[in-house]
Amino acid sequence: MVFFLQNLFNGIMLGGLYALIAIGYTMVYGILRLINFAHGDVMMMGVYFAFYAATLLSLNPLFSAIVAILGAALLGFLIDRVAYKPLRNAPRISALITAIGVSFFLESLAVVVFGAIPKSFLKVFKDRTILNKVLTVAGARIPLLTFLVIFITAVILIVLFFIVYRTKIGMAMRAISMDIPTTALMGVNVDAVIGFTFALGSALAAASGIMWAMRFPNVHPYMGFMPGLKAFIAAVFGGIGSIPGAVLGGVLLGLIEIFLAAYFPAVMGYRDAFAFIILIIILLVKPSGLLGKKIVEKV
Repeated sequence: MVFFLQNLFNGIMLGGLYALIAIGYTMVYGILRLINFAHGDVMMMGVYFAFYAATLLSLNPLFSAIVAILGAALLGFLIDRVAYKPLRNAPRISALITAIGVSFFLESLAVVVFGAIPKSFLKVFKDRTILNKVLTVAGARIPLLTFLVIFITAVILIVLFFIVYRTKIGMAMRAISMDIPTTALMGVNVDAVIGFTFALGSALAAASGIMWAMRFPNVHPYMGFMPGLKAFIAAVFGGIGSIPGAVLGGVLLGLIEIFLAAYFPAVMGYRDAFAFIILIIILLVKPSGLLGKKIVEKV
């Protein structure tokens, strides 16, 4: 029971982080039918923003996180304006190739600006009590950080669902995902809403990246690659284009990954492969994902 509880909380925490990144993929895809493969690298940039805000500007961890989230949101907005907006009417393959190019550009930029040598995110914290404290739940020793990450993730998801389903900008986002030309005819500034979507998704990625770095404190220019890929798989698993699907897919992927590694230690070295196996299975069995809907395109 103790072993199960420890892995359950670890799986929920990891799945929540995947979910926050996956939401960025699914929101952009829902509106533009574009897979933004640079999304994981935006997460990486957000972590660097937080790291240098704390180490160079001497901000406390909370203000460093706020600066990083705002910086990542601005970066996401600029990526849309510079790289994707000129390709709104271009073939989708052009936008996809551009997304891959933006990913390589951000990684190379980080190597040049921040250096390729990994850095420890622990330097952000002068007081590491919150990182070292352990709580006992039903006999299981679980780091306080695990509960903190789960709580923050839940709060962020509640705020996100409020924005998407209870505000005018959220209504505009959902309308654009259904029909861009008709929404534009109703007076909605489509480009502004798309820019907001990129900014919001990038902010979520930065928040997830900061919590990821708190749990796995090795910061380097390629740290967003694998989490970004797994979050994309989580989005497809849950139903890409569906925000609840991204959350469900992320949590399930985290739980599956942790429990398989815990109960089958012989395959621990193939832990990353589990996500890709799930992707293959879901594409073969239910390509629209667990909560996704088939989209019929009119020609």
